[in-house]
Amino acid sequence: MQLFQSLWGWDDSLEAALDRAASQGFDGLECNIDHACMEPLPPDEVRQLFIACGNPLILEITTGGGYTPDLADGPQQHLDQLVRALDRARRMDPLKINLITGSDSWPEPEQHRFLEAVLDLTEAEPCPVMVETHRSRSLFNPWQMPVWLERHPRLRLTADLSHWCCVAERLMTPDLIPIQVMAERVDHIHARIGHAQGPSVSHPFAPEWADALEAHRRCWQLFVDAVGTSAQPITITPEFGPDGYMPLQPFSAEPVADIAAINSAMADWLRTALHTPSS
Repeated sequence: MQLFQSLWGWDDSLEAALDRAASQGFDGLECNIDHACMEPLPPDEVRQLFIACGNPLILEITTGGGYTPDLADGPQQHLDQLVRALDRARRMDPLKINLITGSDSWPEPEQHRFLEAVLDLTEAEPCPVMVETHRSRSLFNPWQMPVWLERHPRLRLTADLSHWCCVAERLMTPDLIPIQVMAERVDHIHARIGHAQGPSVSHPFAPEWADALEAHRRCWQLFVDAVGTSAQPITITPEFGPDGYMPLQPFSAEPVADIAAINSAMADWLRTALHTPSS
């Protein structure tokens, strides 16, 4: 199992991020390809920085203008953006690519055509490319997951169950059909704890969120078990973040908890809470 530190909310340099990740015991970094610390750097320079420190990179690619897609961008705009991003990503030599793509606003036949085009584009990539279960995107709806997987056998997934908690207004649990059918297709996990009314609890280890924490853990363990002894490492990114995810104190708008400390504590917890084949 490899644990990656997210650069969501990070406002320093990539070199400083690599130093922080090493000092806190993370195995690598997960970073959006358009992050402010990445954007000005030539891809070869990014690759050399990661080679020098010996830690892998998981790249995140979003299409449609940002994390919530622009409704004016149709499938072809998303595909054009993906082509450009993959060309840049390839030269950084990432371990994996996490793709946040499509729009929940498109009709189902268009969704299927789009996803087939995405899979055609990514199939030849030298590293695994996963599509994330993200709100406002093509895979926003957990109840459609059996259909997606049957229609698209090449589809690999990044599981972020916190988004589905929001969409379905309930916790995701291993007894649910979508969780069961996706288990063998999950190549990467975003470890944030959602709840029935939001994508992020205030603190995953607060006693009031114990049921939510355990529900997510049980799903993640199912995914880890399904990977078995695969040659690909099990990769997990603790992904608590800002931007309306972390609840704020009224009037002062101060976060109710320290995001960086939570992500570090979540990484420590995952090392013992999840049982891998090697353990």
